[in-house]
Amino acid sequence: MMARLVKLYSQVDRIKEQHFIRNRIAEENRQKENEAAVRIQSWFRGCQVRAYLRHLHKNAILIQKTWRGFTARALFRQRLKTAYFIMKMNFYNKMAVKIQQRWRGFYVRKYVHNYYARKRYLEGLTRKNEHIRRDMEEFAELQRRERERIVLEKEEQEKKIQAQRLHFLLSTKQCPGVFNSPFRAEPDEMELRLRRVKPLLVRSAPKERKTPNITSDLSSLMPNRERLPPIHKKTQGPFRPALEVQQQRYRPLEPSLRVATSITALEEAREELKLHEWRTRVIDQTFLPFSNPSRSKRYEGLMHTSTPFEQVAYGTKHFRDEHKELLQGKKPFKTVFTTCHVFDKFGRLYSDAGNIV
Repeated sequence: MMARLVKLYSQVDRIKEQHFIRNRIAEENRQKENEAAVRIQSWFRGCQVRAYLRHLHKNAILIQKTWRGFTARALFRQRLKTAYFIMKMNFYNKMAVKIQQRWRGFYVRKYVHNYYARKRYLEGLTRKNEHIRRDMEEFAELQRRERERIVLEKEEQEKKIQAQRLHFLLSTKQCPGVFNSPFRAEPDEMELRLRRVKPLLVRSAPKERKTPNITSDLSSLMPNRERLPPIHKKTQGPFRPALEVQQQRYRPLEPSLRVATSITALEEAREELKLHEWRTRVIDQTFLPFSNPSRSKRYEGLMHTSTPFEQVAYGTKHFRDEHKELLQGKKPFKTVFTTCHVFDKFGRLYSDAGNIV
C-alpha cells in the first residue's frame, strides 16, 4: 500500500497536467457537444411529436369515419322509410282510384246511362231517322218536280207571249207564213202556237193632261209681294215635340235594388244551386258500404226489366235454387265485409315492422 501511495505521489504533477489538458480540451469542445446534444434532442422530440400527431390524426379519421357511416346509414334508413311509405300511399291511392272507377262505371251504366235503354233509344232513333230521310227524299222529289213545272210553265208563258207578238206572221190561204214552209211535211211548232193564241193588243200611250200654271199667274198679278218662308215639320218656337213630352209624362219607374229583386230571391238562388248540384253530381246518396241501413234499401230494377225481354231472376239458372235441400242447416253468406284497418293509418309513417311510428 505504501508503495502504491508513494507511486501516486510521484505522479501527482503528471496527473494535474493531464487534468488541465483534458479540461482545456473539454472547454474547447463543450460548445460543439452542446449544439450536437441540442440537435439530437430536437430531432428526437420532433420524431415523438410527429408520431403523436400521426396517432391523433389516425384516431380522428377513425372517429370521423365511424360517425359519418352512422349518420349516412341513419339517413339512408329514413329515406328508405319515406320511399316505402310513398310507395304504399301510391299503391293505396291507385287501388282507391280503381275502386272508385269500377263503382262509378257500374253506377253510371246502371242508373245514368242504361245500356238497354240507350240501345232502344238508338234503335228508335235509327227508325225515325230512316222515316224522316224517306220523307225528306219525297219532299225533295216534290220540290224538284215543282221547280221543273214552274220552269216549264215559265217557258210556255214566254213562248205564248212571243207567239202573241209574232201573230202577224201567221200563214193564210193565199200566203204561207214564215213558220209554214211549203218544203216541210208538217208546219213548225210556232205556226201551231200562232193558230191557238190571239194577237197582242197594242195600247196607246196615256196622254198628258195640261194643268194651268197658277204660280206664273200669281207672280204676274203680285210682282212686288215677298215670298213666305218654307214650312218646317218641326214647330217653331220654344216648344218640345209631343212624343218627348209624352215620354216624360209617362216615364216608367226606376225601382231600387230592393224593389227590383224578388222577396224570395235568396230561396230561389238556393233552389237553383241545389238543382245545379243535383244535375252535376253522379251519386245522389253518400256511399256507405259497411253500414246497416244499406241492407234495408230496396233494390231498384233496371229499365230493361220492364220490357217483355227481361232477364231471368238471379238463382233460377244456377246452382243456388236447383237443390235447396242441400242448403238446409248451412250458414248464409255474409253480405258485410270486415273492416280494413290499413286506411286508418293513412298519412302516418311506418317502421320496418309495420307499426305506427
